[in-house]
Amino acid sequence: MLNSAAELSIAPWRWERGKLAYLLADRCLIVSSNEILAKEKAQATPASHDEVDLDELLDDPELEKLHAERIAALKKEAEKREVLKRQGHGEYREITEGDFLGEVTGSEKVICHFYHREFYRCKIMDKHLKALALVYVGTKFIKLDAENAPFFVEKLAIKTLPCVILFKKGIAVDRLVGFQDLGSKDDFSTRALENILKMKGIIDEKKKDDDEDDESESKNRRVRSSTIQDSDSD
Repeated sequence: MLNSAAELSIAPWRWERGKLAYLLADRCLIVSSNEILAKEKAQATPASHDEVDLDELLDDPELEKLHAERIAALKKEAEKREVLKRQGHGEYREITEGDFLGEVTGSEKVICHFYHREFYRCKIMDKHLKALALVYVGTKFIKLDAENAPFFVEKLAIKTLPCVILFKKGIAVDRLVGFQDLGSKDDFSTRALENILKMKGIIDEKKKDDDEDDESESKNRRVRSSTIQDSDSD
């Protein structure tokens, strides 16, 4: 029993302190309980992973459907590549003036290099185009000796060699004259030429998968110029 006003004023504090201690104890129990549940759940997780039936996963209809679609897409791509190869894609070929019209109209995208046998810069361009022809099968890469094709040299107003003309559906849409777009230097990389051709839309972003390693090597390889400079004009 409380005997004074001082004890009456202290009594509520004792009660509140007791309540606080009870609440803290209860909170600790809750936290401890949650920690135990979390540990049990973590221990149970690996067990649930171990119970995955791989046979059932492989027999999943959705997975089988995706696999079949992928196989069909690869088969279609391989068939398309074979058709393009029969049209002269996938390699860098030399043609004659008589072949020219049939070659540039027979494919949707064609890159034709008008060259001179004695010009060193034409040889540099040859090496880069040959490397890219193996990678970008969707575009036809050909070369034509300008000396042996006077009619088309005149019709296409070719004044400087090397001259690489880009055709889409048989129409000349753009060209590279000399090395003007390549910094006017002989030691440009295959990647530099590749990027320009991509920008002009004559080669696609997608490449042939099984040539990626060769492509990486050819991109990093640089063709150095000789100390003898040849004339680049007709």
